[in-house]
This record gives sequence, structure tokens and C-alpha cells, in this order.
Amino acid sequence: MKKLLNTLYITTETSYLTLDGENIVVSVNKEEKVRFPLHLFESIICFSYPGASPALMGKCAKEGIGLSFYTPKGHFLTRCSNGVHGNVLLRKAQIMASENPEKCLAIAKSFLLGKLFNSRWTLERTKRDNALRVDCALLEEVSKSIHKETSQSQCAQNIDTLRGVEGLAANQYFGVFDAMILNNKEDFHFTVRSKRPPLDRINALLSFAYSLLANDCANALEGVGLDPYVGFLHCDRPGRFSLALDLMEELRSCFADRFVISLVNRSMITHDDFIECVNSSILLSDSGRKVFLKQWQIRKQEEIMHPFLQVKIPWGLIPHVQALLLARYLRGDLDGYPPFLWK
Repeated sequence: MKKLLNTLYITTETSYLTLDGENIVVSVNKEEKVRFPLHLFESIICFSYPGASPALMGKCAKEGIGLSFYTPKGHFLTRCSNGVHGNVLLRKAQIMASENPEKCLAIAKSFLLGKLFNSRWTLERTKRDNALRVDCALLEEVSKSIHKETSQSQCAQNIDTLRGVEGLAANQYFGVFDAMILNNKEDFHFTVRSKRPPLDRINALLSFAYSLLANDCANALEGVGLDPYVGFLHCDRPGRFSLALDLMEELRSCFADRFVISLVNRSMITHDDFIECVNSSILLSDSGRKVFLKQWQIRKQEEIMHPFLQVKIPWGLIPHVQALLLARYLRGDLDGYPPFLWK
């Protein structure tokens, strides 16, 4: 089993990263602040304007260390990669499957099954753990509706129908998302999902979590030899890692959404950890981003029993395991892709 290494987050917006031997050197205004051994990290996420030296980018690409760049406000810019590793036959099988309507639909159904199942159980967990504080009847109604949509999704005859089911289920799920926010309701409330830009604090947290999760999924896919840009549920588009978005669908609710809800309900993040921009968008401040990233890394270290493998692994390895299972299916070692079904 792959070992879960650390992720290095660079949050100071004037930081510049360079390579010195086998070390990452972080400098601010040309003054060295800290250095880390490169081998300790599987991913580097940089929120600074200066960025990184070509030498470091080349080293990360060679060693398979994910290096991603974001603006200081948290908007994703680009990833540094030297291309997909692994067996070219696996990548050819992936492309052939994506162009085969029947096989593409079957894989997309598995991704959506994981997403809807986990969305439903996120609501069920809220009912179970907070029965006296939530509208159980409302959550039960939506849970049953998503269960019905799950059955319909497996009967879909084409991708467009499948995406329609996904959209309907997502609207139902987000329609009761606010019911899962139990504390600090004056500062943290949710009405509708707004992405570009996020228009409230919950949407700001969700967007940031989804961006990090998508990056982790892209790294996992590249690590097992799959092309993160060739998807099944999400259509191909230049510059979009569609397969990473496919893979993260299973983990949105059970990892990212529950993480955001936990941050708010446990008062680990506050009103002061956000800034309001000129265009009315709400973004995490520097202090808020540090709190978020610290807790995100802690959550990734927590262990969970994998439902298919029946072994305990850290949450942070779930994208890698699912990418590995997808690769095994595409190679013909499995009869179908087993989605991550959390309870």
C-alpha cells in the first residue's frame, strides 16, 4: 500500500520556492525563511505570486511530486507535471473506454452511484448524530428522494440522462445543506450553491475544499498511470482534468462537505477568517486559509475502513486507492469499477 506523505502548503503570498540539492527552500524578499527535505512530500500547493524556480518544478515533475499553483485568494492556476507515468497500454485502454458509449456509461454510472450513495448517507449521519437539533423529517424526505434517483441513475440509457439525474439529486441535496449547519447560523448560512464567485462563507469553504480535493484526485490518477484529463462522467474540455472531477464526485459529500460542516459546527473557523471582495464574492483570508489547511491535513490522516478492500487506510489515500481500482478495471483485472461507498 502506498504511504501517505505530507502536503506542503505555502500561504505567504510573497514566497518564492527554489531547489537546493534535495531540499525545498522557501524565501521571502530574497531572504531564506525555511527549508524542507523534498522526499517528505507527495504534494506542494503554493498560494504565492512569485511561484517556484524551473529547477524545483523540474525536480517535482521527475520525482512525481504534485506541484500546484493558486492565487493568494485561492483560485486555482495550474499544475506542474511531466506527463502521465505508467503503462501506455493502460492509457490507451482509458481512451478507448471513454470513446466507447457503453463502457463510458458503465463507468460514469459507478461514479454517480458513489456520489449519490454518499450524499444520502451524509444526510443520514446528520439525522443519527443530531436527531434533536435537525429537521429529521425533511432530511428523511430528501434522503429517500436521492435513493430513488440512485435507482434511476443505474437505468439511464445515455450520459446526458445520467447527468440530468445528477443535477436533480444535487439540487435536492444542496436544498437541505443549510439544515446540517448547526452553529453560528448568523455568520454561516447556505441558500444555493454559488461557484464563480462564491457569494457566502459556506460556498467559499466548499469551493476551496473541492479545489484541493480535485488536485488530490489528479495527483492520484497520474500516480497510477491514468490521464486525469480523459473523463467519463464529465465531458472532455481543454485544460480541465475531467477524470479527476469524476473521481472526486464520490468524495464530495463524505469528505469535503462533512469537513466544511465540521469546521463550522465546531467553531474552528469564524466570521473574521473571511474577506469580502469588490465583486461581492467571499473568500478565505490568509488566517482562515491557514486554519483550513491545518485541519484538512489532520483529517486526511484519519483512518477509515475501505468498504471494498476491507482494510484501514487514511482518508488521504482514498483517491489513490480508487484510482488504482479504476486502473485495474481498465486493465481487465476487475469486472467493474467499485465506487467508494461510505457509511
